[in-house]
Amino acid sequence: MTKAALVPALRYYKPKSAIAFLEEAFGFERHAVYEENGKVLHAQLTFGGSMMMLGPMMESEFGRLIVQPDQTGGRVTQAVYVIVPDVDAHYERAQKKGAQILIAPRDQDYGGRDYTAADTEGHVWTFGDYDPWATHEG
Repeated sequence: MTKAALVPALRYYKPKSAIAFLEEAFGFERHAVYEENGKVLHAQLTFGGSMMMLGPMMESEFGRLIVQPDQTGGRVTQAVYVIVPDVDAHYERAQKKGAQILIAPRDQDYGGRDYTAADTEGHVWTFGDYDPWATHEG
């Protein structure tokens, strides 16, 4: 059975380093890592009941659709929001492991608390305790 139908897919210049960082700083866990000749071809990481996929930057039909944050002056067109039970503890972990903190932990007017960080290649992640599934009325 599918746990989450929405699975972000990110590309990295150095996928092995990215996997290590995402595990150490943000708490992701390896689900699967496929390699050939010591190079990551595709990886699947989990966080709670969610998953993300990642792979290397490469010249391909799909690869031509993707640009990295360093190619856009550090700006991104999408960011990933991850629900965490303790924003401040997660922030401390990420900061200690070298995440670039873009926005320090803060309380939002809608009731949640979050912070925003960049990974080693500039992808933007927000970690917060606001759970949109729990607040939907309808």
